[in-house]
Amino acid sequence: MSHPDGFEIRCESGLTYLNLSSADGMNRLTHAKVVALHREVAGLAARGVSPLIIAGDPIFSAGADLNEIAQLNGPEAFSFAKMGQALMNAIDRYPSPVYACIRGFCMGGGLDLALACDYRIAAPHTIFGHRGAALGLITGWGGTQRLPRLIGKGRALEMFVGAEKVSAAHALHIGLIDGIAEDPVAEAIRRIQFSRTTR
Repeated sequence: MSHPDGFEIRCESGLTYLNLSSADGMNRLTHAKVVALHREVAGLAARGVSPLIIAGDPIFSAGADLNEIAQLNGPEAFSFAKMGQALMNAIDRYPSPVYACIRGFCMGGGLDLALACDYRIAAPHTIFGHRGAALGLITGWGGTQRLPRLIGKGRALEMFVGAEKVSAAHALHIGLIDGIAEDPVAEAIRRIQFSRTTR
């Protein structure tokens, strides 16, 4: 099923695939996309318990649309933050394992999205970052809580406050991701199938 706000959902062989897509290839998490994604993820969680694989084409996500954010007043920005939190919490609480399969860039709100997943598998040349601090912004989507729990407070501060960009190899070293694969989706499928055979 293709959604007008820039993503596709399909179910196949007991797995659910959510693929982010946009005309410019950046997969920015706009207001409309965040609302629509939350609705779809909540609906999927209510209907079944198949593992969920989230990917992006050609990159995972460049994060929120900064031009859109710049137009928000205080109450509107607070509302957008709450909507982003609702999406990330829906992914975090999804009743089956959720895999983020990451290529290209995974930045800002895109990193928040990946952090809400249970597992993160990246292609070798993926770049991670939370560049908001360099622009006078800080995420309101839960990344400031999830990232320190995953990689420790010191390293998380380097990414948030220092706006550090992290390669896939370094991300694996610090525990930000669970694996590196040329085809992250195929690797996620392999891991899911393996877990099913070893139960």
